[in-house]
Amino acid sequence: MNFLEKYREDFKEYDAMERDFIDDELIWQQLNKWENPSKDDVRRVLEKSARLVRLEPEEMAILIQTKDPEMLTEIYALAHKLKREIYGERIVFFAPLYVSDKCANDCVYCGYRCSNLKMHRKTLSMEEITREVEIMIGEGQKRLVMDAGEAPETGIDFICDCLKQIYSVKSKHGEIRRANLNCAPMSREEIRRLKEVGIGTFQVFQETYHHDTYRKVHPTGIKSHYRWRLYSQDRSLDAGADDVGIGALFGLYDWRFEAMGLLYHTMHLEEKYNGVGPHTISFPRIKFATGTPYALNPEYAVSDAEFKRLVAIIRLSVPYTGMILSARESAPLRREVIPLGISQIDAGSRIGVGGYQESAAANAMPDKEQFRLSDTRSLDEAIRETCETGDIPSLCTACYRKGRTGEHFMGIAKSGFVHNFCMPNAICTLKEYLLDYASPETKKAGEAAIQKYLPRISDVKTRQFVDQALRNLENGERDQYI
Repeated sequence: MNFLEKYREDFKEYDAMERDFIDDELIWQQLNKWENPSKDDVRRVLEKSARLVRLEPEEMAILIQTKDPEMLTEIYALAHKLKREIYGERIVFFAPLYVSDKCANDCVYCGYRCSNLKMHRKTLSMEEITREVEIMIGEGQKRLVMDAGEAPETGIDFICDCLKQIYSVKSKHGEIRRANLNCAPMSREEIRRLKEVGIGTFQVFQETYHHDTYRKVHPTGIKSHYRWRLYSQDRSLDAGADDVGIGALFGLYDWRFEAMGLLYHTMHLEEKYNGVGPHTISFPRIKFATGTPYALNPEYAVSDAEFKRLVAIIRLSVPYTGMILSARESAPLRREVIPLGISQIDAGSRIGVGGYQESAAANAMPDKEQFRLSDTRSLDEAIRETCETGDIPSLCTACYRKGRTGEHFMGIAKSGFVHNFCMPNAICTLKEYLLDYASPETKKAGEAAIQKYLPRISDVKTRQFVDQALRNLENGERDQYI
C-alpha cells in the first residue's frame, strides 16, 4: 500500500475544510499596512514584548517592516535581554542522527528527493544505529534528533524500532537521554505509538506556509498535501504528545511571510490546546545539496542581515518558546545570532546516513547528505567557545524526564521561571561532560564557566543541591539534575 492509500481516510478530515488557519491574502495585507511604521509604533510593540507576552500578527508585521537603524538596534537589544530573562545564559546542545535517506517525495529543494539519481541511498540496520549512537555517546552527546526520509521502509514500525534501539545503547559514561524526532507527518494512532516508545519533541516543518509556493515545490508524493502537513502538530497533541516543534525552510518564499506563518501557527496551537504552543521553532535556510539545482540560487534567498532580523523578531514575537539554530549556518554567523534569542544549537553534527561512522573513518560523503553543513566544528570545540564567549553549555534533559513538558513547561516558560531549572542543570551536565569527554583546553574553559555561574544561584536550597551534585559527579556518580 502506498502512502496516499494509507492515509486516504485521514485526508478527508482536511479536504472537507473550507479553509485552514493560514490566510495568504490577510498576511500580505498586514505586512503592507505597516510598510513604514513610526518609531512610536515600534516602541509600543517592544513594550508589549518586554512583558513576555506573545505578539499579534500586526505587531510582528511592524517589527518586520521597520527599516530604521535605531529601531533595529533596540530590537536586537531587547531580543538579547528576553532570552536571558527566560532561559538564562545557557545554550542547549544536541546532534542529529540520520537513519535513512530513502524518500518517496520529490521536493525540488531537497537532496533526498526521489528523482535525485546522484544520491546514494541507505537505510541503517539496527546494528548500524547502535554503532552511530555509540560514537555520538563517545563524543559526549546526550540529546539527539532522529531524521528519516518518507518511504515505505521508514514507516511507524521502523521509527519505533529505531527509537528503542537508540535508548538501549549504554556506555561506561553515558547514554542518549532524550531522542526527538524530525520526520514525516503521522496519524494520531502512530503518534500514540511513538509516545509509548518515549519520543521527546515531535518536529514537522511546514517548509513554506505560502499555499501556491508549497504546491510548486512539492509537486508529487504525500508531501504535496498542504493541510496533512499543516495539522501534524494538532494530531500529535490530540494523541498525547508532550511537545511539538514547528519550522519553515527560509528561501522558498518571502521571509517576512514565513515569519508571519510561524506566528499564526503558534497562535493556532495555543488557542486550541489551552496555551500549549510549539516547544521549539526552527528557521533553517536553504543550503547546497548534491544534484539539486534549485538550492544553488533560490529566488527568495535570505541574506545574513535579514536572517539576523528574523531571529530577533521571532524571539520578540514568541518570547517564551525555544529557538533552534542549526549548523547549516557558519560558525561566525552563529556567534552573531545566538545572543539574539537562540536557546538550542547542534554541534558535532553529521547529516549523512551513517555519517558518524564515516566521519570516524575520515570519509567524505557528499552523495549521502541532505544538504551541506557550514559549521563543522566538533562538540568539544563548540562547547569550549560557548564557555569562552560568556554562555554556559547544557546537555540537560531534565524537563522531559521530570514531566515539565506541554502545559507545565509553557507555564514556567511564560512566567520566566524556567531559568531556575536551566542554570543548575546546565552546570551539572557541563561538569559531567568535562569529567568524561572534554579536551584539556575545554576542561579549563568549562571549569571557569562553572565558577562564574555558581555564585548567581541565589536560592539556598538550589545552591546546596548543585554543590552536592558537583561533589557526586567528582566521585563518579552521573546524571545529576533538578
